[in-house]
Amino acid sequence: MWITPVQLSGTRGIPRIRSCTQCGRKLVGTLVDNPRRTGDSGRSLDRQILSLAVPALGALVAEPLFVLVDSVMVGRLGTAELAGLSLSSTLLVSTVGLFVFLAYATTAATARRIGAGDRAGAVGAGVDGMWLALGLGVVTAALLGVGAPWVVSALGAGDTVTPHAVAYLRYSAGGLPGMFVVLAATGTLRGLLDTRTPLVVATAGAAVNVALNAVLIYGLDMGVAGSGLGTAITQTLMGLVLAVVVLRGARGLSVSLRPRPGGIWASARAGTPLLVRTVSLRVAILLTVVTATALGAVPLAAHQVVNSLWGLAAFAMDALAIAAQAMVGQGLGAGNTARVRAVLRRTLQWGVGGGAVIGVAVAAGGWWITTLFTTDPEVRSAAAVALVVTGLLMPMAGWVFVLDGVLIGAGDGTFLAWAGVVTLAVYVPLLAAVWAWAPHDGVGLACLWAAFAGGFMAARAVTTGLRARGERWMVLGAA
Repeated sequence: MWITPVQLSGTRGIPRIRSCTQCGRKLVGTLVDNPRRTGDSGRSLDRQILSLAVPALGALVAEPLFVLVDSVMVGRLGTAELAGLSLSSTLLVSTVGLFVFLAYATTAATARRIGAGDRAGAVGAGVDGMWLALGLGVVTAALLGVGAPWVVSALGAGDTVTPHAVAYLRYSAGGLPGMFVVLAATGTLRGLLDTRTPLVVATAGAAVNVALNAVLIYGLDMGVAGSGLGTAITQTLMGLVLAVVVLRGARGLSVSLRPRPGGIWASARAGTPLLVRTVSLRVAILLTVVTATALGAVPLAAHQVVNSLWGLAAFAMDALAIAAQAMVGQGLGAGNTARVRAVLRRTLQWGVGGGAVIGVAVAAGGWWITTLFTTDPEVRSAAAVALVVTGLLMPMAGWVFVLDGVLIGAGDGTFLAWAGVVTLAVYVPLLAAVWAWAPHDGVGLACLWAAFAGGFMAARAVTTGLRARGERWMVLGAA
């Protein structure tokens, strides 16, 4: 659903922006400054948060279905084929994860301009972000396609696995331009408070991917290459559909659809700090896996169980962060700091409360949950203990995810980049201590997750929490 600023101005809880008919300047009066008159009651905010977070959660869950479907279908071809898929798909997922700033940066830029009443500027920022995404996608796809044999070899693939890993990587890399456009277009729509359209496209894409894989893998006997090609075609189609949605809105506002070097450069500058932040998070996750590997086979297997459940919980908390991004961005664009503070308080309540509920379920049901993953009693025991630790710390994770979304929505990327470097520096000594002194068993894994879900997330909670208590991030966001 394309949400126009006209609709937004009449939506309950969204501040109205009036303009001078002669000079076009924004006039923000007491309606904006008074949170009661803007409809920012707790119940009203809850409805707005959920209306954004629930569809966003659906879209986040739908995307991993690509890899799941590929795994199920390729798994029937043989062990070597499945191993090749596992290696290449992990690399591709990590690559897309590094470029998630394309979504975050466009969400913040679009939301702030909509809040300020600049409809054309909001959509124009989205178009610039999509051009940047397309360019980065083409370059990345070319590099992975040409360098596939060297990349797979560097990751340690054996002779039987290498051909399948290279085939999947080369064929699926062609979908990266489309996938990057999906990120930028999704961020634009989120900034317009539309999380339903990305959900519909992601769900339809998952269904198309199943059909294409069935035809290409089995019908045309392309094997692993067919799986990669099916995914690439689906991602390209998703990018085209979302691009058409955004571009139709742009044409209606007489926004130029041509590449604008200045706008593209502005998008790149806004996204670079968020890229640094994302890299710091990815490095922390990678170092955690390396430490789990050093603890031994049983802790490593149990770590995969715990990490899978952590990732599932992260989807729910990230959906709240997405809602916070859009609502904070629009509030700051409108100059409505009272509303921004109200959104901050309410989304934090949802984040901590949701984290507590998830944490109790994970900690209390850990032993039974592990039966879905393994029958090995040692692995189950190690995972269950680590899940208790993780569950107890989940409310803090909810706090961190929401604050991250709030600051992204405010365009405070430079701070988040520095905070990411600082928190990584805090985390490395904790990992070194686990590596040196933790026993190589379930207790060691519990220590590792105490370091990650406790130490690392606590460092993020402190840095973002102190930032949110001040005013500077709101000044930057309103600028």
